Parts: sequence; structure tokens; C-alpha cells
Amino acid sequence: MSVALCALSHSPLMGRNDPAQDVIAEVDAELAAARRFVTDFDPEVVVVFAPDHYNGVFYDLLPPFCVGRAALSVGDYGTQAGPLDVDRDTAHLIATHVLDSGVDTAVSERMHVDHGFAQPLELLFGSIAAIPTVPIFINSVSTPLGPVQRIRLLGEAVGRAVAGLDKRVLLLGSGGLSHDPPVPQFDTAPEEVRQRLIDGRNITDEQRAAREDRVITAGRDFAAGTATLQPLNPVWDNQLLDILADGDLTPIDAWTVADFVAAAGNSSHEVRTWIAAYAALSAVGPYRMTSRYYREIPEWIAGFSITTAVPTTP
Repeated sequence: MSVALCALSHSPLMGRNDPAQDVIAEVDAELAAARRFVTDFDPEVVVVFAPDHYNGVFYDLLPPFCVGRAALSVGDYGTQAGPLDVDRDTAHLIATHVLDSGVDTAVSERMHVDHGFAQPLELLFGSIAAIPTVPIFINSVSTPLGPVQRIRLLGEAVGRAVAGLDKRVLLLGSGGLSHDPPVPQFDTAPEEVRQRLIDGRNITDEQRAAREDRVITAGRDFAAGTATLQPLNPVWDNQLLDILADGDLTPIDAWTVADFVAAAGNSSHEVRTWIAAYAALSAVGPYRMTSRYYREIPEWIAGFSITTAVPTTP
């Protein structure tokens, strides 16, 4: 068994509403370094913790967690559509171990995933099907949201499961840090929007394009300072990164759902995927963060970060 970690922000606005070229070059260099880290580690399976943005998981059946034993990318925002190469046996082992640990999770034989899963796989491996994968959905958008401690316990259970594998396992966390994009909230949305939040799997190409155009416009307005979106919060972002680097994640247990929203926006809950990934690594043993990149990128409506980590003992 050998385990490593890479956590990175995703944004559907990458390539659609980009910042200045020097920022793009900086991010590209950091992504290239992350790819070298992953290539050197040479994983045999990737466990991906990621959210959904009302493209695959809806209010008709909304689990806090779900382990996919098969998965299909919807191909939003130009990401690759089609099946992921899911390692079904490892997915089953992880789901069983999580349940045996007292953490409730759903399982899916037909998980639909969006850019939250697809983009990091494409950025690191070139394709959503390049490597055997276990997709683990963590609800990070749809209220009500569970306590953060449950995220840590989920991650630790996953870590104990993969620690028993005779495989090189990459833990991959996918999510923005502080950000508050125009994602509808069910309780305040118009009735027509609520119905799409209950079951929006079969939208037309025109509906999807209109939805994506609204987000792109919001990114342009946010970068121009004319949007009403909540500002990014680099202080909060770096506080979180400091805790993840320290290795003791228990201080995050006290953070409430309201704390996240007030400090860093509704979609800051996507860092639950980072917390789960780092908690999984901590269950394997002590670790060290080997690289850390952070930058506010308003064009992508994201506190954008890339980190890597490895155990401190073989």
C-alpha cells in the first residue's frame, strides 16, 4: 500500500473567462507540477472526492455522501462526457468499510457526475477514463448540510479502507475554496427553478447553454466589480490550508454550516472534499504537505488552490 494526495480547485470558467495571461501561466505551471507529482507517484487507482452542481444529484434523492460503483460524466462546461473507468471492487470495499465504520453513505450503480469530477481528472490525467477511479460524491451545495465532523469521519473511514489495499492510491480532492457563484438556493428559488433542482437531468442543450452563459456572465461581472456576489476571502482560505497542512483536522469540527457561508460564501462548502481527502490521508498516518499554491482568481469566481501531500513514513 502506498498513498498520496492531490487537492485542487476546479472552475467551470477556466478557458471561458480567464484572468490575465501571467496568471494563466502561473496556474499552468502549478498544474504541471501537480501532474509531475502524480506521474512520479504512478497511482493504480484514484479516489476522487467531489461535489455536484445540480447536474447529477438532485432533490428527488439527495444523499450527503455517495460512492459510485459506476459513473457517467454529463459533459457540462465542455468537460469530457461518458463513462469513468470505475474500479468497482475498490468502490465496493470502500463503501462497505465506511458503513462498517458507522458513517452512512449511499452507493450508486449509475452515478451522474459533472465538472467537479471530470475537470480534475482531465487536468491531471488527460481523460476521465485514463485511470481506474472511485468517485465519492460529497454534498456541498444543497441544504440542509451535515456537520463538518461527519466529513472528517467519512474521510478517515475511506483512509482506513485504502490503507489495506495492495495498490498505489491517489486521494484527489476537488473543490473551490471561498466562492459564491450564482447557484440557486432551493428555499428562495422560483417554483420553475425548484422543479429543476428536484429533477433536472433531462435539460435540453439550449437550457444547459443558457445556464452556463449565466455563470460566465457572472464571472465577468464579478471580475469587473459589478456583481453582487460575496467577495472571495483569502484569509479564510489560508486559515483552512494551514489546518490541512498541520495534520490535525479536529479544529474544523467546530465550524458550522453558517460559519462557512458567512465567511466564504455558499459554495465554500466544496472544501468538504478537501477535508475528506486530507482526513483519509491522516488515517493512513502522519503526513506533510509537499506543495501549496493559492491565488484569488475573481474571473473564475474562486479562491484557487493546488496542494499535494504524502505520508511522512513509508
